[in-house]
Amino acid sequence: MKLMEGKRGIVFGVSNKWGIAYAISQSLFEQGAEIAFTYAGEIMKDRVTPLAKSMNSKLIMSCDVTQESEIATVFEEFKKVYGRCDFIVHAVAYANRDDLTGNFYDLTKEGWDVALGVSAYSLIPIARHAKPLMTEGGAIVTLTYLGGERYVPNYNVMGVAKAALECTVRYLAAEMGVDGIRVNALSAGPVKTLAAKGIAGFDTLFKITGARAPMKRNVTLEEVGNAGLYLVSHLSGGVTGETHHVDCGYHAISTVKADAKIVGVDAE
Repeated sequence: MKLMEGKRGIVFGVSNKWGIAYAISQSLFEQGAEIAFTYAGEIMKDRVTPLAKSMNSKLIMSCDVTQESEIATVFEEFKKVYGRCDFIVHAVAYANRDDLTGNFYDLTKEGWDVALGVSAYSLIPIARHAKPLMTEGGAIVTLTYLGGERYVPNYNVMGVAKAALECTVRYLAAEMGVDGIRVNALSAGPVKTLAAKGIAGFDTLFKITGARAPMKRNVTLEEVGNAGLYLVSHLSGGVTGETHHVDCGYHAISTVKADAKIVGVDAE
C-alpha cells in the first residue's frame, strides 16, 4: 500500500513543472494521493491544466486567494468531488517586482499590503475553509524561506511576509491541533525555479549557499518534494507548528572555517 493511498487534498499554487509546488505534488501523487489543483487566473490555466491532468486530477480551478469568496467556492466544489479533505499545500506568494529590489525603507504601504496579503494572510482563510472538511484530521503545509528569519539581499518585503507566514503557522497549529489538524512550514534552500529568477542576484546566492552548507551542495527539487510528502503524511504525525528546513544544513551555519572558499574567494 502506498503512503498516501486513500488521501485527498488541494495544492494551491502550482504554476509550472519546475517549481516546489509541483515537486511536492509529484511526490504525493507517486504515493497514491488524489489531488485537486488551483491556479492564479485564466492566464495560468493552460500551464496548470496539463500538469494536473497528468496526475489524474478531478478538480482544476482558478482561485484568487485575495478573494475569500473564491477560496470558499474551491472548497465547496472539492467537497462535491472528493468529500473529505486530508491535506492542503499552500504554495502561494507574490510581491511587486519593484519591492524586491532597492532599499527596504522605500517600501510603500501598497507593496506591503500586496505581499503580506497574498503570501501570509491567505493561509488563514484557506485553513478556515479546510477545517470543516478535515473530519479525520489532516495536514496543512505552507512554503517559506530563510529570508523570513534572516536578512537576505533583494528579498525585502517577501522576507517580512515569510516571517508573518511562519508565525501564522504556529498560531494555526495551536488552535487546530485539538481537531487533529497539523500545520507546518517547509523552508527550502534556494532551488533554480522560475520564481527564483525574479530575485536579483539569485545565482550568486545559490553559489554561496551551496558552498557554505554543511553538505557542500544545494538541495534538489526532489528532496524538497519528499520533505513536503513527509509533512503531509502520517510519518510526521507528531509534528506541528514547525518550520522544517530542507537546505542541506545552511540555516544552521553562522560562518565557515578559515580555510573555506566561497565562490572562489578565500575566507578571511
